[in-house]
Amino acid sequence: MISLPNILACSVCMGTGKEHLDSVAAGYAMLVMLVIIIPMLVSIIFFIARMARRENANLDPALSD
Repeated sequence: MISLPNILACSVCMGTGKEHLDSVAAGYAMLVMLVIIIPMLVSIIFFIARMARRENANLDPALSD
């Protein structure tokens, strides 16, 4: 009998051989997710830093501590 943890562990295994044929698809899926997520995070960080710099440049000195 095959248990659920063995099925789940095998489905994300990145081994080689004919018993791991879907590991190539899992690898490409992870690559695509990284290609999408990393530029999104970089752009969010860039725009937050840009807003902070612009706020500091245009802040009235009477309002700063």
